[in-house]
Amino acid sequence: MSFLYSVAIYLYGLLLRLAAPFVPKAAQWVGGRKAWRTRLREALQHETAPLAWFHCASLGEFEQGRPLMEAYARQYPTHKIVLTFFSPSGYEVRKNWPGAAYILYLPLDTAANACAFLDLVRPRLAVFVKYEFWHHFLRQLQRRQVPTLCVSAIFRPEQIFFKPWGGFFRGILSRFTHIFTQNDASIELLHQAGIRQASVAGDTRFDTVAHTAAQHPASLPLVEAFRADGVPVMIVGSSWPEDLPTLTPLFQDYHQEMRFIVAPHEIGEANLRQVEAALPGQVVRYSTATPATVAQARVLLIDNVGLLSQLYRFGQFAYVGGAFGKGLHNTLEAAAFGLPVFFGPTYHKFQEAVELVALGGAFPVHSAQELETALLPLLRNEAACLLVQDLNLDYVFQHAGATQRIMAWLGGEMVK
Repeated sequence: MSFLYSVAIYLYGLLLRLAAPFVPKAAQWVGGRKAWRTRLREALQHETAPLAWFHCASLGEFEQGRPLMEAYARQYPTHKIVLTFFSPSGYEVRKNWPGAAYILYLPLDTAANACAFLDLVRPRLAVFVKYEFWHHFLRQLQRRQVPTLCVSAIFRPEQIFFKPWGGFFRGILSRFTHIFTQNDASIELLHQAGIRQASVAGDTRFDTVAHTAAQHPASLPLVEAFRADGVPVMIVGSSWPEDLPTLTPLFQDYHQEMRFIVAPHEIGEANLRQVEAALPGQVVRYSTATPATVAQARVLLIDNVGLLSQLYRFGQFAYVGGAFGKGLHNTLEAAAFGLPVFFGPTYHKFQEAVELVALGGAFPVHSAQELETALLPLLRNEAACLLVQDLNLDYVFQHAGATQRIMAWLGGEMVK
């Protein structure tokens, strides 16, 4: 099975190289890994500090792992962090993050790459955030006796680890020193699969969003000017084209009662124009806005990356995108500010969304009509809206603390 896995990895890399001339993200994926050995060797040639390696698939996992990296840096100030990403959407946004000394793409998971990477980095600790179960890297980490964690993990019965034919993949999980899960159901699945080195810590994203909500607000004069008239604002976060048919009637029918700040997941020109087409003449882009133009607009279109988590503090409602397609984006960022959260129907794989719906703080919808039906009682009844706000705030802050639990375990491991 290891041979077949290696062949599949090779073919995956070949496919991306073939796609690179035609697909920008594939080009970034391939280009970012060129000459990685040489670049990493040169970067580390004079490094003497102990190194801790943190790996995140993409931007969402980075935000999930960020509080743990920051806590590690505080607890071990003489150590340095090596941060790797699998996806360009994570690396390109956070390649200059000051919390890590070295930031690079994860090399393709081959036996040779895993050995070369670990020979160069010689990590004191390895941490994989939520996903990313790479056979060769984990096998080499185990052989070198490097403490290796998976944090904020969540498992479901339909995953290959828990199928009768999933023995090879269960073996990958067994190579972790410890797995910290988000919930008890994941622990049950791991125990049934014979994986015992696991415990519940919770989801570190709660720590991230709680910290963001508690911070002093960033100065965003254009956003302040946009909402200066006191009209309720809906923040539309990480929207996809598939979300627009549900949102467009709301833009058109309630543009006198509400304003909208829209932050698309992809900020390519085609996506931005789709949003502008939903309400012609009343959309202003953030990059070209002035206080005068935003005051007249009904939709403020965010055409940059990295601002969304700060925007939720300016809203009364949130619509989080992705749940009409591949999967729901981060609802906790909105819930941490107490916003009632709306999203599409594909949310059941996201524990926090399921729990928020059960609590009455989030509202899944299948259509524009359902969105209007769910929103209007809160838009027209301030007391009902405040009740939801309290529910969501309590939910987020009661679930914070995963970082502290992981660091407590890590403290015992590091002194061995």
